[in-house]
Amino acid sequence: MKIVDISEFYSPTGGGVRAYVDQKFKVAAKLGHALTVIAPGTENRSESRDGGKLIWVKTPQLPFDKNYRMFWRARDVLALIDAEKPDVLEGSSPWRGGYIAGKWRGDAVKILFMHADPVAVYPQTLLTGKLKPDTIDSLFGWYWTYLRRLNARFDGCVVAGAWLARRFETYGLKNLHVVPFGVERDWFKPGLRDETLRAELLAQCGLGPDAALVLNVGRHHPEKRVDMLIDAVTKAQKTRPMGLYIVGDGFIHGAIEAHAGKARHITLAGWLKDRATLARTIASADVVLHGSSAETYGFAVAEALCCGTPVVVPASGGAADLADPACSETYPPGDAEAAARALIALLERDRARLSQAAEAVAADRIGDIESHFEKLFALYTAAVDQRRAAKPKEGAL
Repeated sequence: MKIVDISEFYSPTGGGVRAYVDQKFKVAAKLGHALTVIAPGTENRSESRDGGKLIWVKTPQLPFDKNYRMFWRARDVLALIDAEKPDVLEGSSPWRGGYIAGKWRGDAVKILFMHADPVAVYPQTLLTGKLKPDTIDSLFGWYWTYLRRLNARFDGCVVAGAWLARRFETYGLKNLHVVPFGVERDWFKPGLRDETLRAELLAQCGLGPDAALVLNVGRHHPEKRVDMLIDAVTKAQKTRPMGLYIVGDGFIHGAIEAHAGKARHITLAGWLKDRATLARTIASADVVLHGSSAETYGFAVAEALCCGTPVVVPASGGAADLADPACSETYPPGDAEAAARALIALLERDRARLSQAAEAVAADRIGDIESHFEKLFALYTAAVDQRRAAKPKEGAL
């Protein structure tokens, strides 16, 4: 099967989309599929990948983030799709890339992959506490109209979280398929907790081993609400000593750094690119504190549960879908006071029991990343087979 992915947010500098697509190449090659990814870049060029290729299209840079670029001339991308002759064409965003994929009129199964809900990521994040969620959604009725029209140009729409499928169904999207993400279970697994590392991380926060180690992992973007998490920990510190160790970076890192500078016992570690080190860090924390209620899946939460680390998460979004009362506490999105109370409540529970419960939840609900792609490609194969079977045979009337 030949798959062409119009990947608007694949960046040469890294990030979650790049990590996802790189895994996609590997599994496609393993399963005998040919994958071509078309991405916006600084020049027109092609490079070989496992079982496929990456085609860069020269495009302008996004003004608010130098790591990303935007497809511009539709004809350039449409010509590449024509040349590739795909069995499956995948549009990986609802923006320019998805719009161009929707316009293509060739003979292939067309899939819209919605990796996120932009209304949840931006307006719902920025306006929480000011307007009710339903009011915010109604203000963006124009977007839902656009998304329904875009959805109608595709044979199906894939999402990675059941909550997102339910939300999109509410606003009229059709032919939705849930294919849950997974994590690298070879890295993120039970038995990695390291008390020496835990003490070292607390020391970086200016605390001794008797304090609680709270961890946050994620890119520094408004939807992650890292500033609110800092406020939550500051409030919780009035009840018991704890340090917040923040792993991540991003375009609002400077603002987060300034906010953290006003608080006590906060360490900004940047990205931990070594997966083994990241896994040990997650396993050695007493709790992972999460802020985003807009993520499709919640990779950091999934990785924490796989490592046996309990979580405190917002009560909506992909993180909430993964959370279980046996190993987590939840709070209303964006509410620092409630997040602090949830954090204290979890830290008062027995850590060993929480860890056992987290491992059990992970074993039951969280697959590995390879199984995600296996299910995705199986869905695509079935759609291609169905299309071929529906075609009239050559010479038939």
